[in-house]
Amino acid sequence: MFQQAGQARAEAEAPLAARMRPRTFDEFVGQEHLLGEGRALRRLIEADQVPSMVLWGPPGSGKTTLALLIARLTKSHFAKVSAVTSGVQDLRRIIEEAKERRAMTGQRTILFVDEIHRFNKAQQDVALPHVEDGTVTFIGATTENPSFEVISPLLSRSRVFTLNALTDDRVRDIVERALADEERGLGKLHTRVEPDAMKAILLAANGDARIALNAVELASAVVKPDPDTSGRRIDLATAQDVLQRKALMYDRAGEQHYDTISAYIKSVRGSDPDAALYWLGRMLESGEDPLFIVRRMILLASEDVGMADPQALSVAVAAQQAVHFVGMPEGFLPLAEATVYLATAPKSNSAYAAYLRALEDVKQTRDDPVPLHLRNAPTALMRDLGYHRGYKYAHEYAEHYVEQQHLPDNLKGRRYYEPGALGYEAKVKEWMERLRKRDGESTRQ
Repeated sequence: MFQQAGQARAEAEAPLAARMRPRTFDEFVGQEHLLGEGRALRRLIEADQVPSMVLWGPPGSGKTTLALLIARLTKSHFAKVSAVTSGVQDLRRIIEEAKERRAMTGQRTILFVDEIHRFNKAQQDVALPHVEDGTVTFIGATTENPSFEVISPLLSRSRVFTLNALTDDRVRDIVERALADEERGLGKLHTRVEPDAMKAILLAANGDARIALNAVELASAVVKPDPDTSGRRIDLATAQDVLQRKALMYDRAGEQHYDTISAYIKSVRGSDPDAALYWLGRMLESGEDPLFIVRRMILLASEDVGMADPQALSVAVAAQQAVHFVGMPEGFLPLAEATVYLATAPKSNSAYAAYLRALEDVKQTRDDPVPLHLRNAPTALMRDLGYHRGYKYAHEYAEHYVEQQHLPDNLKGRRYYEPGALGYEAKVKEWMERLRKRDGESTRQ
């Protein structure tokens, strides 16, 4: 009796987000592509044939909630471990208890590993044989791409289900249900959220229902009841006070890190300064290392702007020096300037493409010796062997140019660099065509 009373008290004192976890499919909001009528996962749960799985989705999308719902509907024992705080010993204990439970009562155990991406290979290996033999049904939750974070043997024995970030309308539905629920929610407090306050909460939540529910619960606790109606009104000022600032979804070591820098790079390459500045702001506000960003800028300047504006590389290097010198937060200024410069500069990848073509010949052809006339001849023996003989010093000729073979014999006449027609490179193209025309004329003579 005391245990039941303690459990009831614990549930009543749990955070609003925990109290409002759905108990049925009808209460589950969002993820219709997984749990809608007739969808595969729903059919498996209803048929009590739940496979081991990995739930992959952003924070607050319902991964833990779905795992709990599966355990509830299949009458399985739910054993949760956090990859942050649990270790191998916890896993082994749960597995031994699962074996005993299965032998004594026939009840299955769901082993739920939250943040599975934080478990190392050895920890994941511990669970593998027991997933294989059915001792436990494994459900892992992760915000990171399981292809990179879950070991292949465990991944091959699990189904991956992708959860989407909740839309603002879905988060609003969850909040409004909590406001109306008198059993588990805030219904008895008669709390009302003003439209502009709700908008601020939804913006800050960024698709994370947990953030929205926590904000509403805290705001409801700090506002004073109306003396006439005993209700509570959450206005914009109160919402902003409890929210403080928007929680950006970003993991400097995870997929968000790579996805966002990829969006930034492609925006610069696509000559879209507006999008590039937006992604830059997302990264900086999320605490990304500015030197990581500026390293990508330097590569962009060489690979994507290239010879169309060689000054772009100088601008990117200057931005790196400026950020290193002034630090953050003021460092956003040179980063923004360099971003706009790179995005609006004419583009050429001719140097990058030329190097790849040259590299292909380096790998696929013989390593012929350097032609004799290109070699230095610091000794009499070398001169006697013909080193440097016949070399033409370009500065002694008109326009500081003379036709001469610089490649090995087996690659004679090979061209790698083809100038583009934009920006500074248009002048380079004109100059190279002029020299090549001269070469052709001298050959005919």
